[in-house]
Amino acid sequence: MKIIKIEPMGMRYIEPNDDNSTRHTMIVRIETDSGLVGWGEGITMWPEAVKAAAALIEGGLAALVMGKDPLETELHWHAMKEHVWWYGGDGGIASFAISAIDMALWDIKGKALQQPLYKLFGGKVLDKLPANASIHIKYLEHEKNADEIKGYIDEGYQSVKVGFGKKGTAKLGLTEEYDMEFVKAVRRAIGPKVGFMVDIGHKVTWDVAHAIRMTKQFAEYGIDWIEEPFEPNRLGDFARLKQATGCLIATGERESTVDAFSRLIRTGLVDIVGIDPARSDGITGFLKVLTLVADAKIKFNTHAWSTALTTAASVHLSISSPHCIMMELKPLPSSMQNELVKTPIVQKDGWVHAIEEPGLGVEVDEEAVRKYRFC
Repeated sequence: MKIIKIEPMGMRYIEPNDDNSTRHTMIVRIETDSGLVGWGEGITMWPEAVKAAAALIEGGLAALVMGKDPLETELHWHAMKEHVWWYGGDGGIASFAISAIDMALWDIKGKALQQPLYKLFGGKVLDKLPANASIHIKYLEHEKNADEIKGYIDEGYQSVKVGFGKKGTAKLGLTEEYDMEFVKAVRRAIGPKVGFMVDIGHKVTWDVAHAIRMTKQFAEYGIDWIEEPFEPNRLGDFARLKQATGCLIATGERESTVDAFSRLIRTGLVDIVGIDPARSDGITGFLKVLTLVADAKIKFNTHAWSTALTTAASVHLSISSPHCIMMELKPLPSSMQNELVKTPIVQKDGWVHAIEEPGLGVEVDEEAVRKYRFC
């Protein structure tokens, strides 16, 4: 079996879970001479990044694997990593491109071997994953936001992760009083036992004193962890926050390479490592990071806030490791989750179950691909 075609495609879509904002991502279709097709994603986010990642594939990376055996995923991963040493050795756009190709190759491998990917990763360690509603709050009024969140818990989700500093009229992350009134309203609505995580987000800039003060107050209302409280390079601030509060810290979703994750984990500052298979040099890179997580005896959580392709890859990776905490899902129907594939991945009674079909285990609807493709 040989690879005969590699096609990167940019998707543009409206995301209801982000206040109906316009979002972008890149997916890749790889075709073999046997008729098997694999799909992958690089979560590029911005239209210019989509075009840049696609150009890297069309201008160089595709040639490295064209005509080759798609089952040799490790060989192809190293060839791509070596090729981008000058412009992508530390990640960036190159990692989006590598991630998409690598994910698609694994999809083909699973289909060729007639196995769901989790079996190729060593088997199902967890029977199912607790479902988390990962949301961007959009209302100014706390009661509206709290009611929305309670609705997701009533649907069966076992926990909620709330992004601060997102689109809409909410002003989370700007003032102490507003943020604390929000946390209090949500905790009142969902009760004392439901999991509740706070994701600070890129648009919120806190100094370390403010972060310490807020985290201590959050802890009084049972916040499970605080995520991305600072930019990734502010390691000294991470250390001061952890020492002052003892709160669990999650970070890592913006890292791309195994070396970058290794440096982060070695600091001892992260309790839950966020890993995105559409950014972390693909499934192959993700598996290498999982070894580091296991060695450090910490936990991980997949960052799967894009299409059903990345969600499927994340389910397989998570279900095959004892170090996974939960599975994040977008609670509102989204075109890239509900139209891109013919059978969307959803929670059932608060759980996300293993995908048993070969490869990624989701069938892409090519009519939907054509509908949302912009380049």
